Amino acid sequence: MALSPLNARRWSNFKKNGRAYWSLWLFALLFGLSLFAEVLANDKPLLVNYRGDLRMPILTFYPETDFGGDFRTEAAYREVEVRCLIVSGGLVDCFDDPEGVIAEVEETGAFAGAPVEQGWLLWPPIPYSYDTVNNIQGAAPSAPDAEHWLGTDDTARDVLARVIYGFRLSVAFALITTFFASALGIAAGAVQGYFGGWTDLLLQRFVEIWGSTPSLYVIIIVVAIIPVSFWLLVALTVLFGWIGLVGVVRAEFLRARNFEYVRAARALGVSDGTIMFRHVLPNAMVATLTFLPFLVTGAIGGLATLDFLGFGLPSSAPSLGELTLQAKQNLQAPWLGFTAFFTFAIMLSLLVFIFEGIRDAFDPRKTFA
Repeated sequence: MALSPLNARRWSNFKKNGRAYWSLWLFALLFGLSLFAEVLANDKPLLVNYRGDLRMPILTFYPETDFGGDFRTEAAYREVEVRCLIVSGGLVDCFDDPEGVIAEVEETGAFAGAPVEQGWLLWPPIPYSYDTVNNIQGAAPSAPDAEHWLGTDDTARDVLARVIYGFRLSVAFALITTFFASALGIAAGAVQGYFGGWTDLLLQRFVEIWGSTPSLYVIIIVVAIIPVSFWLLVALTVLFGWIGLVGVVRAEFLRARNFEYVRAARALGVSDGTIMFRHVLPNAMVATLTFLPFLVTGAIGGLATLDFLGFGLPSSAPSLGELTLQAKQNLQAPWLGFTAFFTFAIMLSLLVFIFEGIRDAFDPRKTFA
């Protein structure tokens, strides 16, 4: 679909900001890859060939009995006995020397001279999920090596897998909360600035009172009473995050509500809603977009702060804030601190650069120059 001339000029202005343009591509690549975290990092195979039948464990539940085992629980694919059952087609006793059976079947296609219908497992690039507890040599956390590229944390979970899942969780949380907080803040600021008078006065007093509420303490109290979840944290963040945009949007609407084109639209009988959101709001977008990076980075920082303090998501969740807490508690494992620092630094820098380019793209002085 072709862009309108106005949007085409905006896109052209955005591309002229090289830092924002390449940040957008890099962030889109990283976030796009994180959306397929289950394919990149998982303790279940992507594909299993068992007796010529292809199966996808990352999408479907398969009990161990489907592979010739004894239990009806989900197959533990990382266990050597289960891998032996799959490789040998379930035709060999895999409980005495499973590693020997696997090596002999993979090398010769037979076991003890008898041919077997050989199977195989296709693993993700990182064969661990964010909550997989690994059997490591020595004490946890363990240093980076060929098996765990960023090491493990203090519960022997792979750090790289947790970073991938945590990056997706943090960005999704920030984008969702920013969207809803922006919608509420823009609507409140537009109503205040456009109608003015008692509407503006009463809403402004409410905003001042609500804005003085210690939001972090309220959130901590609520999550200490109610079982915490992702959507509860989203709701609480939106509840206190929408105030940030009210002031800038209100100021733009107060300035623009007496412009001649607004008065002409009123005289022609155009509804207030149409004037507010079709004619006045576009002029307020530059100030609004200037403030959005603070909402996005603030949401990411807020989630990390709650997780760091222990009032955020459960410790089993792939949280970057919890990784930061582990770095503080395990100073003998500097790779945890370096990983947390560079993850936050890269993520927040890319987002700020992107919004900087968006702000310039919507600037009327550059769009209509």
